[in-house]
Amino acid sequence: MSTTPMQVTVNGRTRPLDGLAANTTALNWLRDSGLTGAKEGCAEGECGACSVLVARPDYHDGATRTQWTAINSCLIPMATLDGQEVVTAEGLGTSSDLHVVQREMAVRGGSQCGYCTPGFVCSMAAEYYRADRSATPQSADNPDDLDPRESGETVEHEHGPNGFDLHALSGNLCRCTGYRPIRDAAYALGTPAEDDAFAARCHFAPPAVAHTRLVAPDGEFVRPMTLSEATALIAEHPDAVLVAGSTDWGVEVNIRGVRAAYAIGVDRLPELRTFKIEDEWIELGSALTLTEIERRLDGRIPLLAQVFPQFASRLIRNGATIGGNLGTGSPIGDIPPALLALEAVLVLASNAGEREVRLADYFTGYRQTLRRPDEVIRAVRIPLPLAGITAFHKIAKRRFDDISSVAVGYALEVVEGEVVTARIGLGGVAATPLRARATEEALEGRPWTRATVREAAAILRREGTPLDDHRASAAYRSAMLGTSLLKLHARNPSETDSATEVGA
Repeated sequence: MSTTPMQVTVNGRTRPLDGLAANTTALNWLRDSGLTGAKEGCAEGECGACSVLVARPDYHDGATRTQWTAINSCLIPMATLDGQEVVTAEGLGTSSDLHVVQREMAVRGGSQCGYCTPGFVCSMAAEYYRADRSATPQSADNPDDLDPRESGETVEHEHGPNGFDLHALSGNLCRCTGYRPIRDAAYALGTPAEDDAFAARCHFAPPAVAHTRLVAPDGEFVRPMTLSEATALIAEHPDAVLVAGSTDWGVEVNIRGVRAAYAIGVDRLPELRTFKIEDEWIELGSALTLTEIERRLDGRIPLLAQVFPQFASRLIRNGATIGGNLGTGSPIGDIPPALLALEAVLVLASNAGEREVRLADYFTGYRQTLRRPDEVIRAVRIPLPLAGITAFHKIAKRRFDDISSVAVGYALEVVEGEVVTARIGLGGVAATPLRARATEEALEGRPWTRATVREAAAILRREGTPLDDHRASAAYRSAMLGTSLLKLHARNPSETDSATEVGA
């Protein structure tokens, strides 16, 4: 293991990580270092006040290009940023030389009390520098023309005429401004200037991954360089915490005071970051973030394209990995229902080699799975071809950035009005994510008509073992299951049903 001293580049200055505790978060380290723009609002990754920028591999060309990525600094261990580049709100601009994002937030009234502003600025800056964001020439010269209510152009509700995706701010909360001035600032942003140093940085390779080992009084953190090194460490330390995006583990550290005696960083292992499209399946490396998968798939799997915008927030998706979402075994995760409907297969790796496990067989109990202590999820494989009718329905108290009360993934193949195959994944209605097998059986081989769907919906209401809790009652969850299937059919009616409605 390398003995190179740990260090991080913050706002262009290299700083040593001497005396770092293994469980110290990036937010606490930054604030202890005098960079107090990032703040703690919730310590759970839900408010965005702690947002900072990190230099990550570009979504499409990670070997030679960099993407400025906004993350929740309150969740990620500082040790994971060894050798990396971080930019805080202080590094973007100063009071005498504001960054364009800071200036637009100021002149458009996007900041009042100011507590959340540094986080908003960092999230907004990440979207500002997104390589495939297309800006119009007028967005830089005449921002007032960008009000979609005044423009004659048709503008997608959550995207500005300058290509700004408002989902970039979905993880940032403000209790003062009402969001309109913040949106105005986002939509006023043009393209980065030619002499913009942050834009120029994107044209070069991201920082190399450091071979890290930190031994501290509160625990040990190790970042291996290869999968074989990682599986050897996992075999030696079966109780080790595997750290990727830390969007789940960070909450345990902050809210419950849990500490890892031994943690292994797996998020940058090349073998866990594969992305392959073959004739029979699509392989998604377990350490790819949800944002990376979303960008690379670019709608190729329509069911997942529906999941991504509803999964937490962009800040979380920038760190959360598909392997981490499955590895926790949570019964209320959004990814498992969709992958169950897609009949996904997991590739598990250990010192003994690899094995494949169908996701439908993977979950064995509440937060329990078939994965052995010496194994790591290497990849997720989704069989091809995909079903013709797919959908993801999430029932929650908020449209975005919320935990599901019920989540349903659908993948149905309907040929000449008959249901050939039906796969339905459920979340939030049992101790584990599960397939709605009784409902699938009730649909397959029968006509895709309103009558068939009503019968199947009655069966779907009885699937699982829903409980009463603070998110929803068992009765509500059951009712939503049945309603969900009726909604699926209403949006994808058969020709017979469509003809009946026209005749009526």
